[in-house]
Amino acid sequence: MNILILGSGGREHTFAYKISQSTQCDKLFVAPGNAGTAQIAENMDLNPIDFAAVGKVALEKEISMIVVGPEDPLVKGIVDFFAKDEALKEIQIIGPSAKGALLEGSKERAKEFMAMHNIPTAAYASFSYESLEAGKKFLETLKPPYVLKADGLAAGKGVLILDDLDEAKKELENMLSGKFGAASEKVVIEEFLDGIELSVFVLTDGKNYKILPTAKDYKRIGEGDTGLNTGGMGAVSPVPFADDILMSKIEERIVKPTVNGLGKEEIDYKGFIFIGLIKVGEEPFVIEYNVRMGDPETEVVLPRLKSDLVELFKLTWEGKLDEATLEIDDRSATTVMLVSGGYPGSYEKNKVITGISEVSDSIVFHAGTKQDRENVVTNGGRVIALTSFGEDYKKALKKSYQSAELLQFDKMYFRKDIGFDLSQE
Repeated sequence: MNILILGSGGREHTFAYKISQSTQCDKLFVAPGNAGTAQIAENMDLNPIDFAAVGKVALEKEISMIVVGPEDPLVKGIVDFFAKDEALKEIQIIGPSAKGALLEGSKERAKEFMAMHNIPTAAYASFSYESLEAGKKFLETLKPPYVLKADGLAAGKGVLILDDLDEAKKELENMLSGKFGAASEKVVIEEFLDGIELSVFVLTDGKNYKILPTAKDYKRIGEGDTGLNTGGMGAVSPVPFADDILMSKIEERIVKPTVNGLGKEEIDYKGFIFIGLIKVGEEPFVIEYNVRMGDPETEVVLPRLKSDLVELFKLTWEGKLDEATLEIDDRSATTVMLVSGGYPGSYEKNKVITGISEVSDSIVFHAGTKQDRENVVTNGGRVIALTSFGEDYKKALKKSYQSAELLQFDKMYFRKDIGFDLSQE
């Protein structure tokens, strides 16, 4: 079959890497893709949220399956657009309907869903500009630090954690006054949970599910988890502290009620649920849902998957995921992200990248890159993810860091302490 992947980052390159290994994939397209996807697929200059254009190309290229990488097309309703079109409705799209995508598209909706289906999460309340004063009073009832979340999509930047009450009140007002545009017309204020985070990825057909390998990512730009939030500076899989006891709690208290909740609410959901969790003491709580794979977690989760990804997607579409067998590589996988100098603030593009061909112990996943004549150049804040395998995460990380030393571009930066908190567990 011909398959189209929507997106342009490291996540999409990893999807292309796995899908291209399937005997069921005849021709692979990525839109818009990057310099890495161009090596194993045909890139197309296509905007993933221009659904009419995506549909036109899907028919022209006889696409049988579309894998949606980023959240934006899902929240904006690409699945519904295809389902309503006679010519497009048979194309298998991996991703939830717009109603399902609201689990990521609205923090308030996600919290309501968790409350409705008795899924453990932090206490919360949501506020608009009209209820600003009530929001400030609610903050006074909480202990610091204070967690403020923009309700809508804010490109990973809409969460603030503040220690000072007056600062939290001021930022609440700023957010409700448009700091994050329409995304913060509503703000969810949460109780702060103190623990260690992990991510659990679930593939579901809306009824059946498979739990994929666990991962832990590192969002802050600075070592020791300091500085500004980024899209992700590295990841580790599996998570060493996610033992059988914790995973059993996660499945029984969180995964099953989430999938059952989708069924009870008759939500069309054929795709990934990324469950952001925090372990407080020995108990798991949900921080957030995403409705697609994470980045850079995809770069450590999918390489550990031995099963045919296209076959898993076909069974997902057909509602037969219970028939699938999931085979996982026992080894640890780690990824280290190389980023542009200045990121996540302002940074320069079009820096020539050298040394890619010298990497042999890691898989090079392109994120923010493009081909410029004979050179691969930077084209984003997060540029390249280096994924390695090892008996444990420390051995895998050693390989990723050795590979990082082989690459070079002007003002290149990476965190040298990925996994720093795991040895303390």
